[in-house]
Amino acid sequence: MAFVRGMLGGVQARGEDIAPFLAVAQIPAALLEQASSRVTGEQYLALFHALVDQREDECLGFLSRPLKPGSFALITRSALGAQDLQTAMKRAAKTMQLLQDDLLLELHAEGGRVGLRLRFTNPSVAEPVFLHEMLVRVFWRLLAWFAAGKLRPIRFDFAFEIPAHAGSYGRIFPGLCEFGHQHTTVWFDASWLTHRVHWDEVAVRMFLADAQSNVILSRTRDDAISNRVRDYLRRTQPSWADLGVTASALHMSAATLQRRLALEGVSFQSLKDELRRDIAIVRLNGSSVSLIELAQELGFTDSTAFQRAFKSWTGSAPGAYRKAGG
Repeated sequence: MAFVRGMLGGVQARGEDIAPFLAVAQIPAALLEQASSRVTGEQYLALFHALVDQREDECLGFLSRPLKPGSFALITRSALGAQDLQTAMKRAAKTMQLLQDDLLLELHAEGGRVGLRLRFTNPSVAEPVFLHEMLVRVFWRLLAWFAAGKLRPIRFDFAFEIPAHAGSYGRIFPGLCEFGHQHTTVWFDASWLTHRVHWDEVAVRMFLADAQSNVILSRTRDDAISNRVRDYLRRTQPSWADLGVTASALHMSAATLQRRLALEGVSFQSLKDELRRDIAIVRLNGSSVSLIELAQELGFTDSTAFQRAFKSWTGSAPGAYRKAGG
């Protein structure tokens, strides 16, 4: 419910009545006062639509002037024709700057990592936690889509102290989350800056057709294709099916599966790696299984390949991770 209250924060700060928005989404106002209450994904998305449509503002009243409907589509289309991820993000950032006065999107290099960070130029709008949560998720999902769902975040930094609802972040932000930083930033490997962007106008239309549900909602619904892939891989381990076998089991072509996963901001390989990472962490923490056996269990050709992959997932070698107790 913290995210629902957060979403309403922009209009409440302006002294507007939230009742009409709650009514459209069929969310009883009394639920806002109940910490343990929940709303459905459909209600959450309906509330977002109501706020955008009635206020004509895709930033829900948080910025000093409205971000008119169609702004996100314009930001996305501005990257069409970019040869690589760095060019695509610079174009998107420039368009975002033209549409509002309060913040800049900046690519910030640090060692072998690059961060896409939010730098607020108007401190008076920078306080709401939800604004940071929403914007970093929106632009992270756009970044992931540019990279065909293959780009994995290294870390999310947030420019506020850890909130009471931080326990929910694991299903929303797919990476390590840290708090109390100067800028809200999503970090990824710098090698992705030269990744070629292949999307055309047809692909953009497909992405934008369901953009709000793809970007705003965390995809935990049973009908999310990423969930179906995860379920299939869990059921068939330790064989660890490849893309073609999985697509066939889900009654679609490999190309169709790749496209549908990209719309959710993930790739087949990233889902497979996340599952193998989680299994590896559990096994290293809770058993004495050898690294050779664990490598075989996770479908790696040898222990060296597993150790290399585990270090890329966690930043630590599996032996060192086990000794440190996770």
